[in-house]
Amino acid sequence: MHNILIKPLITEKMTNLSAANKQYGFLVNPKANKIEIAKAIEKRFNVHVVDVRTLNHAGKSKTQFRKSGRFVGKTAATKKAIITLKDGETIELFEQV
Repeated sequence: MHNILIKPLITEKMTNLSAANKQYGFLVNPKANKIEIAKAIEKRFNVHVVDVRTLNHAGKSKTQFRKSGRFVGKTAATKKAIITLKDGETIELFEQV
């Protein structure tokens, strides 16, 4: 089984969501589905997941100009998951921020 959770998203927007709505953001494996994401979070943090929303971000094209000519590359595509927890539950990792 592949690694589902890559890292938590700690941004200003996600901090506001976690304070107001008990929603937390994670960067997840692009091949993972919502059921796998929910099970991984429940197992890892011992919480009950109510809802999972996912967002796919396509990679961007990047161009660099060097002495040897033009270099064209692409950034990696990512997938984000925003999870909602049951009332009264929190994830300790985000409480320190």
